[in-house]
Amino acid sequence: MKRLLVIGIGAGDPDHLTIQGAKAIAATDVFFLIDKGEEKDEPVRLRRRLIEEHGRPPYRIVEARDPERDRAAAAYAEAVEDWRARRAELYRRMIEDELPDGRTGAFLVWGDPGVYDSTLAILDRLPYEYEVIPGISAISALTARHRTTLTRVGSPVHITTGRRLAEQGPTADDILVMLDSRCAFAGLTGYHIYWGAYLGTPDEILIAGPVAEVADRIREARAEARARKGWIMDTYLLRRPR
Repeated sequence: MKRLLVIGIGAGDPDHLTIQGAKAIAATDVFFLIDKGEEKDEPVRLRRRLIEEHGRPPYRIVEARDPERDRAAAAYAEAVEDWRARRAELYRRMIEDELPDGRTGAFLVWGDPGVYDSTLAILDRLPYEYEVIPGISAISALTARHRTTLTRVGSPVHITTGRRLAEQGPTADDILVMLDSRCAFAGLTGYHIYWGAYLGTPDEILIAGPVAEVADRIREARAEARARKGWIMDTYLLRRPR
């Protein structure tokens, strides 16, 4: 009896919202927002802006604080599982208590819900059907801003994390890395890198070039931005020249 939407809102630019996404926001009665704290309130502000611009009153916004997650835990998978379980319980309470039967509720997801996001995995734990509205991912924004393509003719691309790259090393000629606090690209001198942070926002940073030449610039830019803003979201494409 409750209708749920998971709406991709793009990588940071309000204009990333698709027409389908705008229509979904207009059809929503209750928006569920997760607060990650003051230092990460920019994503919440973008969500509120999109609701104000595309929502159709009367709608309600229900906000809750994100459960704390142990990011320094040695058992990484177990820590993520614990966090997802607690977030699922939070979602369950919000949906049960705040969304009346016959009404539509929505989660606005940064980027694309099907790319590097936990929302779908968390909702799969709950007894509700939901619909996914795709959005422009950080991957799409990155390749567009650097005027390159994700894939090359006849070549696969490996999508991974900075943690995995640091542990396993390079696994392909084309590697897309999502979030890398370790700057695991350093030392991969045989690669060209297309790096971007805060994609689609006024604080966007773009650096590209041979890893041997730009690695230090990226590390310095990342550290400065992280210290100034208190958070950072970045991604990059590594490409071994042929």
